Amino acid sequence: MKLTTLLLSLSLLAGTATVAAQDIIPLPQKVEVQKGKLSIGKPLNIVTNLTGADKDDLVGFIQDSPLPVTCTGKNSSRNYLRLTIAPDAGHGDEGYALTVTSRGAEVVAGTTAGLFYGFQSLLQLAEANDFKSIDAVSIEDAPRFQYRGLHLDDSRHFTSKEFVKKQLDALARYKMNRFHWHLTDGAGWRIEIKKYPRLTNFAAWRPYDTWKEWWRADRHYCDQDDPRAYGGYYTQEDVKEIVEYARQRHITIIPEIEMPGHSEEVCAAYPLLSCANDMYKNSDLCIGKEATFAFLEDVLTEVMALFPSHYIHIGGDEAAKSGWANCPDCQKRMKDEGLKDVDELQSYMIHRIEQFVNSHGRDIIGWDEILQGGLAPNATVMSWRGEEGGINAAKAKHDVIMTPGEFCYLDSYQADPSGEPEAIGGYLTLEKVYSYDPVPAELDPSERHYILGVQGNVWREYMPTEEHTEYMIYPRIIALSEVGWTEPQRKDWQDFRRRVNAEIPRLREMGYNAFALSTDIETPMRVDYAKREIKVALTCERLGVDIRYTLDGSEPSASSPVYKDSLTVTGTTLLAAKAFAGSEPVGKTLHTRIDCHKALGKPVTLGEPHSANYPASGAATLTDGYRGGKGYGDGRWLGFLNNNLDAMIDLGAVTDINYIEMKSMQAKGPYVWLPQYVQLQVSDDGVNFKDIAKLTHDISTEREEVIFHDFVWNGQTRGRYVRCYAPIVDIDGAWIFVDEIVVQ
Repeated sequence: MKLTTLLLSLSLLAGTATVAAQDIIPLPQKVEVQKGKLSIGKPLNIVTNLTGADKDDLVGFIQDSPLPVTCTGKNSSRNYLRLTIAPDAGHGDEGYALTVTSRGAEVVAGTTAGLFYGFQSLLQLAEANDFKSIDAVSIEDAPRFQYRGLHLDDSRHFTSKEFVKKQLDALARYKMNRFHWHLTDGAGWRIEIKKYPRLTNFAAWRPYDTWKEWWRADRHYCDQDDPRAYGGYYTQEDVKEIVEYARQRHITIIPEIEMPGHSEEVCAAYPLLSCANDMYKNSDLCIGKEATFAFLEDVLTEVMALFPSHYIHIGGDEAAKSGWANCPDCQKRMKDEGLKDVDELQSYMIHRIEQFVNSHGRDIIGWDEILQGGLAPNATVMSWRGEEGGINAAKAKHDVIMTPGEFCYLDSYQADPSGEPEAIGGYLTLEKVYSYDPVPAELDPSERHYILGVQGNVWREYMPTEEHTEYMIYPRIIALSEVGWTEPQRKDWQDFRRRVNAEIPRLREMGYNAFALSTDIETPMRVDYAKREIKVALTCERLGVDIRYTLDGSEPSASSPVYKDSLTVTGTTLLAAKAFAGSEPVGKTLHTRIDCHKALGKPVTLGEPHSANYPASGAATLTDGYRGGKGYGDGRWLGFLNNNLDAMIDLGAVTDINYIEMKSMQAKGPYVWLPQYVQLQVSDDGVNFKDIAKLTHDISTEREEVIFHDFVWNGQTRGRYVRCYAPIVDIDGAWIFVDEIVVQ
């Protein structure tokens, strides 16, 4: 939602009442509310033209649901639940029509998947009225995208098959149809392969309970019977059971077998598949050896026998490729195949594996690194490092699943990191997830159909328990379900916010450890450079609270003003805001300084380039008036990778200066650190500078928590140009992030 719309609508949020027919998640494409209700005091009689296994599956699922039903085998003219397959009715593969009158309910669809999704909508309507009645309604519905998925990493921390099935139940509720199962990675191999038993009696176990302990120690594995062993794996019978459970819910499970990187566990279990021919030396498989391809083909043969999915995910991401440059086998392969570099060597492997998978009637899907060195002919790309990989693949006429970290990585913090369980870093709110449109504007109409859909990713380095994992998944995957299902013109954040506030208690009653939505105060802004003023809105995710505020930095109390409309700042304001339930404060107090300052809108010259991956608004980010939020991926933080910040601001004339402030952040997990220091200089001509301060800090790079630090100078000086120089820490791959340089 645009800020202008948000500023106008904030006062309308509390107490908004809508009929239950508008409470369905994901929101249907067309809903017409009719008069009357269908009483379900008596069970609804199931009437269907389905036959055989399709009938047994759907009727059995409905009978196991909370909706009171019966199945007499006789037609009914009242109190019926009619399920009608009509292939020529124009509903597509997953669409449906749902009609509820006082006489009964009918779902019409072209496929059993459509009937299943129609029933999910009916079930939510019944829930809204406590299963006493269903509002009369007419719904025409179909998904925007054919692929709507959740990824679960079971390598870093193993979960039970019951937990996996529980997540499949939730996916079905929100009409999601793909479960991407990350079964192998350096932290543990999780699927039984009968031809290679050491993968599960050794590489599935480690003498450390958490990924963090394993990663920071020796990264070794241990035998299954070792008293210290942590881990586990799914037997082939487990896999068959889960695949069938998913099928009954119209969910396709896509298995991922990582290659050639993230293969430490394979190289430890079978060292001859590594370049070093030794344990614990390589993280990548050796591409020069035929034994590697024999192993991969054997594994994939057993995997394809278990998973009917058309797609087999082969990973392909973050291969270090370090061993290949000095490996005689890899170098010989490169020479024999005419490959110019290690990127082309990886591409050779991907092409060869694709041919093998294609020969079994399947296609491969991989992370966007499979573009490097040339994309295999039939491969589908999963774009995670932003949208660029997906855009390039679509322009090359390849299918794409969008899953960029900025919007789809559910391992990021979802509220103020200081009060949340440990996460890898980043900051991804429910609203940010909901705002995503998987079709990039850079694609022309002829290219957009290559975007098959969207997926949320759950990487579990910092989620050691099943409870923690659910806390991170829900409710953000619910927002993504609506991104994948509902047409953009139907989406509305404020309406979704109302619906998801009602949905969270239901999820928790079902036994899911869902995050209960944040009371953190957010401050969307709109800067008017001509008027030199900033309009500030105050909002939070949770409904049923008042936001009280002060403008002098003092702690808000029950007698402080209640926020109703946007605040206008023309100078410097010390804003403090907090959520209240009645007279009781809830959540944390937001303290922030808002400056309509002397450098606002002034040009900035950078001495070293910023990162293309975190460009925000370019150099102008540093004087545009917009403060960064709690995560570097919000589009308001300017990122520098392996480069120093060297920013020169032109104030336009020699000016009195008495205050300079620059904020940066630290998050060790994603290699984000505070600069070593900040050197401040001023100049009248932009050539000859004088030092005015060197601002330091004593925050260690070993600190685990997310840290925000203000570098502040107070004094007296004059100048037209202000230079801020902030050297990056001496760690390869380090980042600096900066939002605003305030000059007063």
